[in-house]
Amino acid sequence: MKTLPMHREEKKSDVTVECSTGILSVYRYCAYCKHCRGVRMGSRMYPSPQEQVWNKIQRGAPDDEGLMNAALQFNLLVRDGDAIECDDDAGAGYQSRYR
Repeated sequence: MKTLPMHREEKKSDVTVECSTGILSVYRYCAYCKHCRGVRMGSRMYPSPQEQVWNKIQRGAPDDEGLMNAALQFNLLVRDGDAIECDDDAGAGYQSRYR
Protein backbone atom coordinates (compact mmCIF):
# COMPACT_ATOMS: atom_id res chain seq x y z
CA MET A 1 0.00 0.00 0.00
CA LYS A 2 1.28 3.45 -0.81
CA THR A 3 0.46 6.90 0.48
CA LEU A 4 -0.13 9.58 -2.15
CA PRO A 5 0.20 13.13 -0.76
CA MET A 6 -2.54 15.55 -1.79
CA HIS A 7 -1.72 18.78 -3.60
CA ARG A 8 -4.26 21.58 -3.21
CA GLU A 9 -4.84 24.07 -6.02
CA GLU A 10 -6.25 27.22 -4.45
CA LYS A 11 -7.49 28.85 -7.67
CA LYS A 12 -9.49 25.85 -8.85
CA SER A 13 -10.50 24.50 -5.43
CA ASP A 14 -9.23 21.14 -6.59
CA VAL A 15 -7.11 18.50 -4.88
CA THR A 16 -4.80 16.29 -6.93
CA VAL A 17 -2.49 13.32 -6.39
CA GLU A 18 0.32 11.92 -8.51
CA CYS A 19 -0.92 8.49 -9.55
CA SER A 20 0.64 5.92 -11.89
CA THR A 21 -1.79 7.22 -14.53
CA GLY A 22 -0.57 10.82 -14.03
CA ILE A 23 -1.79 13.76 -11.99
CA LEU A 24 -5.44 13.08 -11.15
CA SER A 25 -8.18 14.91 -9.29
CA VAL A 26 -9.01 13.22 -6.01
CA TYR A 27 -12.66 14.25 -6.29
CA ARG A 28 -13.14 12.97 -9.85
CA TYR A 29 -10.91 9.90 -9.89
CA CYS A 30 -9.73 8.61 -6.49
CA ALA A 31 -13.26 8.63 -5.15
CA TYR A 32 -14.25 6.09 -7.81
CA CYS A 33 -11.01 4.09 -8.13
CA LYS A 34 -10.91 0.49 -6.94
CA HIS A 35 -7.41 1.04 -5.53
CA CYS A 36 -8.46 3.79 -3.10
CA ARG A 37 -8.50 2.45 0.46
CA GLY A 38 -9.07 5.70 2.31
CA VAL A 39 -7.95 9.16 3.32
CA ARG A 40 -5.11 9.87 5.74
CA MET A 41 -5.49 12.71 8.24
CA GLY A 42 -2.32 13.06 10.25
CA SER A 43 -1.49 9.64 11.65
CA ARG A 44 -4.99 8.22 11.22
CA MET A 45 -6.43 6.54 8.12
CA TYR A 46 -10.17 6.73 7.42
CA PRO A 47 -11.48 3.96 5.12
CA SER A 48 -13.14 4.91 1.84
CA PRO A 49 -16.92 5.25 2.37
CA GLN A 50 -17.52 4.17 -1.25
CA GLU A 51 -15.79 0.84 -0.67
CA GLN A 52 -18.01 0.08 2.32
CA VAL A 53 -21.20 0.81 0.34
CA TRP A 54 -19.88 -1.05 -2.72
CA ASN A 55 -19.41 -4.19 -0.60
CA LYS A 56 -23.09 -4.02 0.39
CA ILE A 57 -24.16 -3.60 -3.24
CA GLN A 58 -22.12 -6.62 -4.33
CA ARG A 59 -24.01 -8.71 -1.77
CA GLY A 60 -27.27 -7.71 -3.48
CA ALA A 61 -28.47 -4.78 -1.37
CA PRO A 62 -29.35 -1.90 -3.74
CA ASP A 63 -28.23 1.33 -2.14
CA ASP A 64 -28.23 4.32 -4.52
CA GLU A 65 -28.74 6.76 -1.66
CA GLY A 66 -25.88 5.12 0.21
CA LEU A 67 -23.54 5.74 -2.73
CA MET A 68 -24.50 9.42 -2.79
CA ASN A 69 -23.93 9.75 0.96
CA ALA A 70 -20.59 7.93 0.63
CA ALA A 71 -19.47 10.39 -2.06
CA LEU A 72 -20.36 13.32 0.21
CA GLN A 73 -18.51 11.74 3.15
CA PHE A 74 -15.45 11.13 0.96
CA ASN A 75 -15.44 14.80 -0.10
CA LEU A 76 -15.49 15.85 3.57
CA LEU A 77 -12.59 13.53 4.36
CA VAL A 78 -10.59 14.92 1.42
CA ARG A 79 -11.26 18.49 2.53
CA ASP A 80 -9.50 17.81 5.85
CA GLY A 81 -7.11 15.06 4.71
CA ASP A 82 -3.42 15.01 3.90
CA ALA A 83 -3.04 11.97 1.63
CA ILE A 84 -4.79 9.11 -0.16
CA GLU A 85 -4.07 5.50 0.79
CA CYS A 86 -3.74 3.51 -2.44
CA ASP A 87 -3.20 -0.24 -2.86
CA ASP A 88 -1.96 0.05 -6.47
CA ASP A 89 1.43 -1.55 -5.82
CA ALA A 90 1.55 -2.97 -9.37
CA GLY A 91 1.35 0.53 -10.93
CA ALA A 92 -1.84 -0.09 -12.94
CA GLY A 93 -3.18 3.41 -12.29
CA TYR A 94 -6.81 4.48 -12.17
CA GLN A 95 -9.37 1.68 -12.55
CA SER A 96 -13.06 2.32 -12.05
CA ARG A 97 -14.63 0.64 -9.05
CA TYR A 98 -18.00 0.43 -10.83
CA ARG A 99 -17.20 -1.58 -13.97
